[in-house]
Amino acid sequence: MKDFRELQVWQKSHQLTLEVYQLTQSPPKEELYGLTSQMRRSAASVAANLAEGCNRGGDREFAHFCHIAMGSASELEYFVVLASDLKLLEPTTSKALTQGVTEVKKMLASLIKKLTAEC
Repeated sequence: MKDFRELQVWQKSHQLTLEVYQLTQSPPKEELYGLTSQMRRSAASVAANLAEGCNRGGDREFAHFCHIAMGSASELEYFVVLASDLKLLEPTTSKALTQGVTEVKKMLASLIKKLTAEC
């Protein structure tokens, strides 16, 4: 049984999720169940899929969950662009979140490559 908390990519994605939650604590009233909710769910989905996949049937199945996490990270990346374009995020905040997502995606790509090479 693997401990997902030991994965650097999980640690980074968890930090990113905490940042998203912190930045979306006071959304405009009309966005409470819209974009804010979508950003939070996609961010949390990255770490959650890593945690779930870590204890599945082996490297192939873990890689599958990493691909799902990659999709969620891409979804978050888009929501950051959208929130920025709607002026719901400051440019510096948007840039920092985008950099965090990019780092997580690179880490996921590396992990997927390692897992699929072993299959």
